[in-house]
Amino acid sequence: MAEWTCDANEALSLSLVRATEDESHPPFHPTFTYPIFGEEEKIYGYTDLDIDLRFASGSLVPFLQIKHTKKLAASSTVDDVQGTLTGFMPSDYYQDEKAFLARVEEDATTFRPTGQLIHTYTRPASDSKGKGVATLDPESDDAVVFEVYHATWDSPGFRELHQRMQLFILLYIEAGSYINEEEDTWEFAVLYEKRKRRGAPHITTYHFVGYSSLYPFYCFPERVRLRLSQFVILPPYYRAGHGSELYTAIYQYVLSTPSIAELTVEDPAEAFEDLRDKNDLLMLLGHRRFMEEGFGLGEESHGGGRVGGIGKGGRSGRGGKGKEKETPAKGKLGPPTDKVWAEKWRKELKIAGRQFNRLVEMLILLRLDPADGRAMRAYRLQVKERLYRFNFEILAQLEKQERLDKLEETFQSVRDDYMRILALLSH
Repeated sequence: MAEWTCDANEALSLSLVRATEDESHPPFHPTFTYPIFGEEEKIYGYTDLDIDLRFASGSLVPFLQIKHTKKLAASSTVDDVQGTLTGFMPSDYYQDEKAFLARVEEDATTFRPTGQLIHTYTRPASDSKGKGVATLDPESDDAVVFEVYHATWDSPGFRELHQRMQLFILLYIEAGSYINEEEDTWEFAVLYEKRKRRGAPHITTYHFVGYSSLYPFYCFPERVRLRLSQFVILPPYYRAGHGSELYTAIYQYVLSTPSIAELTVEDPAEAFEDLRDKNDLLMLLGHRRFMEEGFGLGEESHGGGRVGGIGKGGRSGRGGKGKEKETPAKGKLGPPTDKVWAEKWRKELKIAGRQFNRLVEMLILLRLDPADGRAMRAYRLQVKERLYRFNFEILAQLEKQERLDKLEETFQSVRDDYMRILALLSH
């Protein structure tokens, strides 16, 4: 039996194919295939099974070829690989390799993103995965430009594009599923790599990197909450900061759109939650007015590119021969935090309530002096108050001492996780 059974994740090979003159990424494999091939992610009836699924790197037009060295005689136990997989793909996929490669060459000069350009950033051509690099001139020969487009079902050609790219949701998001295209209010943010062909700079090519789906919900009295539903970056672009750029593009779009009250996230995976926390924290740390009001910092406290000159013990100081430090005047973040002030900022920054409270707690912890007993106690009570409200139905059923013990245990766990997240800021 084992010789006729293969791992679906290993058998399925994915490629983003570029024109002959452009260098393509190596093939890669999916993280999940259980939505397609079943919970065990096994395919039965073949030996040396190779499922070659390629996509034109811009338009994502697919090509499918299935190879194997042996196949069991037709029976009900042999899996129909092509029939199963193509049930999740648009019907216009290619099976003729020559015709597919001709389409790739055509797309290189004709495919253009649809929708509205909302965000642009650059990376050096020598290392398009570089992070923390200085912004390059997009016209420079050493620059690779990345662009994020906001699209809807009304964007020309987008519905067809979405039918091709939605497969990545099943392959890379645990418990991911296709959205209902009959719901016409969906919005999307799509990230592309934009390149000028070497030796032919008049030719510009676009290559799909990833995307996010967004859904607006009514928010009283006349605005909407935009919920980030799905978020995927393809493996060739992993660990390069592209997820942060896509999230930043979405957040900046929310801030710039008066009809949107706040950005929320639907049941985030742990990796995405870390990405969101890190980028939200960096945004707040870089927000001069918020930090000045929050920690009572004067303008002179902003130096060296680090807000408030944060040093050991969480205190703010100015450099000098004596290395003297002074405790900043108490600001609105406290602890305890001024709730009216915090709510005003939450609305202005369009951050969901629980997320904003967590960010505030992390920022306070970042600057908290462990030797300041009063501040430590005030911080602990502030966090526990939120945790109690959030878990009220469960905690209310416990005896008083058990409830206090559970709150303390949860607080310690939350604080440890905050320290882990704060450590990401230096990465």
